[in-house]
Amino acid sequence: MLEKSRDGKTTNPWTWIPTLYFAQGLPYVVAMTVVVIMYKRLGISNTDITLYTSWLYLPWVIKPFWSPFVDMLKTKRWWIITMQLLIGAGLGGVAFLIPLPFFFQSTLAVLWLIAFSSATHDIAADGFYMLALESGQQSFFVGIRSTFYRLAMITGQGLLIIIAGSLESFTGLEPVHFTVGSSNSVHSEVKLHPQKSVVPETSKLTFVAIPSDLVLNVNNISPDSLGKIKDLALKENQANGFLPNEEINSRKSGQNEESWWTKFVSSPLGAFIKDKFSQKSRQTMGSNGKVGNAGLVAIRLTRPPLPGESVVLNSRFAEGDKSISIISGERFVYTPENWEKPAYIVVQLDFKLKDQVRSKFEGISGNLRLAWSITFFILAGFFLMVFIYHRFALPYPGSDHATETNSVGGIFCEFGQTFASFFQKKNAGLAISFMLFYRLGEAMLVKISPPFLLDARELGGLGLTTGQVGLVYGTVGVISLTIGGIVGGIAASRKGLKYWIWPMALCITFPHLSYLYLSWFTPENLLLINIAVAVELFGYGFGFTAYMLFMIYFADGQHKTAHYAICTGFMALGMMLPGMVAGWLQELLGYNHFFIWVMICAIPTLALIPFLKIDREYGIKKNPAGS
Repeated sequence: MLEKSRDGKTTNPWTWIPTLYFAQGLPYVVAMTVVVIMYKRLGISNTDITLYTSWLYLPWVIKPFWSPFVDMLKTKRWWIITMQLLIGAGLGGVAFLIPLPFFFQSTLAVLWLIAFSSATHDIAADGFYMLALESGQQSFFVGIRSTFYRLAMITGQGLLIIIAGSLESFTGLEPVHFTVGSSNSVHSEVKLHPQKSVVPETSKLTFVAIPSDLVLNVNNISPDSLGKIKDLALKENQANGFLPNEEINSRKSGQNEESWWTKFVSSPLGAFIKDKFSQKSRQTMGSNGKVGNAGLVAIRLTRPPLPGESVVLNSRFAEGDKSISIISGERFVYTPENWEKPAYIVVQLDFKLKDQVRSKFEGISGNLRLAWSITFFILAGFFLMVFIYHRFALPYPGSDHATETNSVGGIFCEFGQTFASFFQKKNAGLAISFMLFYRLGEAMLVKISPPFLLDARELGGLGLTTGQVGLVYGTVGVISLTIGGIVGGIAASRKGLKYWIWPMALCITFPHLSYLYLSWFTPENLLLINIAVAVELFGYGFGFTAYMLFMIYFADGQHKTAHYAICTGFMALGMMLPGMVAGWLQELLGYNHFFIWVMICAIPTLALIPFLKIDREYGIKKNPAGS
């Protein structure tokens, strides 16, 4: 069935489903991930970031409560077009507000409106999908829509961050570089003489590293000596105002009295889990109780920043041997008040290192507000184009019309009946349980897999660089996810949801074994890592098809738009609650045992499937003449 446009021409679903669901996913990832990174780069404390950005998730959790109004007022097509225009305007508003002194409060207010508009857009888009397509087409395109939604997530987490980072570098000062080497013969000594950190006279505003080439002896030192080096650098950096506020506040907050929850619930439970189930941590010091040698590198500015301006320097590993790393001082803030003083970076050798190696590090700065403002202008321009395109590309389904109500009282009465009718559906409790548990393991895995790939090997991770992780997810991951979603949609459209629900449930759970393999053997071969991640993401793309189809199936009937929105509310809750405790569990269990726990989380899903009642013909694509 091809829906007709207003001029009577038929509209192929391929012309609007990919763009509609890409546009649906992008503002979500902006509100959930992109702004967190932006606020971090602009110097907001971790406490404020987590507290205030967490509220941006609220519209997606509570959207079932206003979904009946979207069902009753106007058409789904009208809501889609209007919300895309509002989202684009909101993104433009964020871009204008970032350079202002009160940017944090003002951008948060606009972002909340964007989140509300995006959640409303989700309701309308999902309802429009069900109205514009018959069940067989819904089965075929469910993998396509979920794939493009995930592509939007990857675009936000990858491409947008790359654009912002490139703009930061382009608008900033020349990067500062320094090298650190190891030697088994040189005598190394920690020096801290701020008054002797002389920089060359120049009219150019730039950074200078002192020394630019540091060599450390491979002889290990005591943990006490390492602690003195770190404390020395911390004291100087704090006294001179180089540290972002969150680092100082987090140390102060540690002195506060424990809350009731921490004292009586989380701490005792955490101690029990750690004692009974935690993975033995990898060795971080030698058998003699000593750790790798460490030293200091001072970073100075040659001239003061402009009055009222600040320069943020972010230092990172650039190339060379990963046995040498920065353990303190990754981010400093230089102002007209502290520019003449040195900020200290602490570098350390791996305790196992015995050879002569070298590593290069770089510090990057930039006009952060300008970079992020341009990034959001780009986003706003994209949504303006999306609005214009969908204004003409979306079809006009005959069933897409508002519910007729004659009064405000009638609207609220209809709202109550719509909401209550969802829970009066047959086997509603079983269906809700399935929605909550189907992605239980995936909800935990998706929070931990990136830190696992990035974490150092001595911490149980794989020690990949940011670029390597981007390669894994941005190329191999995208391809596997796309293929999995497309194959899942094609398979479901041929034999239906009833036939495929078991294979798809197994495919969304059992490929988690790939991460168990990675955590057990910690391979260094990037090809093996790519294959393991590809297997997991293909399984997710294929298995998620059944989940989407089941929600569409359960929501079918009168008020299908509102009922599907309620289903997605339970889907969001099923991702949110496990994700909240995933990091806590991983720190207690270690990566290997955590991935064992992820496999155990498949049990509730598989236990519920035999009790689900699904029409054997649902989802099978029909081919009537003339379609």
